[in-house]
Amino acid sequence: MEEFMHRVNIKGGILSPSELQRIIVYAEELGLDTFHFGSRQDIVFPSRGNTGAIVAKHETFNTDFFAPEAEQNISCSYVSIDIFNSTVWLRGTTYLYILEQFRYKPKLKINIADPQQQMVSLFSGDLNFIASSQEDYWYLFLKLPGWEEVFYPVLIFTWDIAKVAQEIESIYEKTNNVDDLFQFLNESIDTNNRTIEKPLSVGFKPFPYYEGMNKMGINQYWLGLYWRNNKYDLKFLKALCEFCIEYRIGKICLTPWKSFIIKGIPKECKLTLEKLLGQFGINVRHSALELNWHLPVGSQKALDLKKFLVMNFDQNDISTYGMTFSISIRRKQKRYFTSVVIEENKTPEAVKDFVVRPTYNVLYAKNFNPNTRKYIVYAQDIDQMDLPGILLELTKTYFQNLGEGDEESFAGVVAKKEKIEVEVFQCKECQTIYDPSVGDIVSSIPVGTEFSELPESYQCALCDASKDSFEKMTLEIV
Repeated sequence: MEEFMHRVNIKGGILSPSELQRIIVYAEELGLDTFHFGSRQDIVFPSRGNTGAIVAKHETFNTDFFAPEAEQNISCSYVSIDIFNSTVWLRGTTYLYILEQFRYKPKLKINIADPQQQMVSLFSGDLNFIASSQEDYWYLFLKLPGWEEVFYPVLIFTWDIAKVAQEIESIYEKTNNVDDLFQFLNESIDTNNRTIEKPLSVGFKPFPYYEGMNKMGINQYWLGLYWRNNKYDLKFLKALCEFCIEYRIGKICLTPWKSFIIKGIPKECKLTLEKLLGQFGINVRHSALELNWHLPVGSQKALDLKKFLVMNFDQNDISTYGMTFSISIRRKQKRYFTSVVIEENKTPEAVKDFVVRPTYNVLYAKNFNPNTRKYIVYAQDIDQMDLPGILLELTKTYFQNLGEGDEESFAGVVAKKEKIEVEVFQCKECQTIYDPSVGDIVSSIPVGTEFSELPESYQCALCDASKDSFEKMTLEIV
């Protein structure tokens, strides 16, 4: 496996052509002619030759550019907006505003995702903000280190996401349950929370084909580009950035599938872009079999296995439409985001000094929906030559059950009401409540009149008891 030294975090996977140009210049100064995209919508520089020494001496290569190991990128589904399914109230500007509010560098993995799309994982972060059906409100699913997985008990307001995330990062290690965390946040920051009225429900949707030139509205196109070896040529990317700047295309979006998408391409420059792609020999017609794989960055072994399996699928005319696959060489990885996982087994200690063929386990997500986060073992200790047959059987199972059990309702989201304490005054004689926020219509007392402001002649509206008969108490409203 190739060793990597430098990672550039791209907040939300969104960058301008000029920002990408700057990153390309850095890569070229390091003597690189390609770089890679990471699974969290970041950019990874490979370590080659003396690049480490160059970075150490070069004053411009600093931590403001390269992300320290502890710093995490924010992943979001802005890449899918306007071209794939989305929640009706979500706009591209909503994502951009949220990301702009993150003025600190997170050490927790943060996902901001729309449950209607399939490009970006809902649950692979430590803090997972998931759009609800209520406009400008998000579920928060916590997968904090050392914690049990749990939903936050209220919906989070769009404009509060960044400050909630920052506060959680500052305190979660000092608490061990969501109730304490909820109480701390209520005391430390002002938020516009909302009650959860129904649990999050995520339906299965087939994985989309995301490559090539595609219509976007009436007079625009979007372009998806993918390299099967995840080595993106810097000369081409440079030319593409110049094209975007010339035609005022403001955003380039990275996907978690180690590819990228450009949206809002004007109709009148479509031919110019096609000529540019042709001049660099760029293929935009990969089979759908190629596009639906998660591989470890820089693993030639995983890439070779994928090529072997895809070639076998292709030769046997196997359809995997809507399915996704990942190859895992990390033991006991817990954050998969694919329908099917091919997991390499560790070589037994007894034979580690011998050359032995690796074996694999095959797992699949419940209902083949990766957002369920529940994986079922389908086969164990399988030789590589037997993998195509096993996966063929699994694809048949997928199509036989397609459309059944689509909706996954997350019972962890309970309609837990946020408690609000209100100070009121109660008549000791008949238990009638005087609430300053309501007033007393019977006695012509207007809304907002504090109890201390009532005249001494005030009497209970029900039993005519005197003002002295009322005592202060606190009500909890949910």
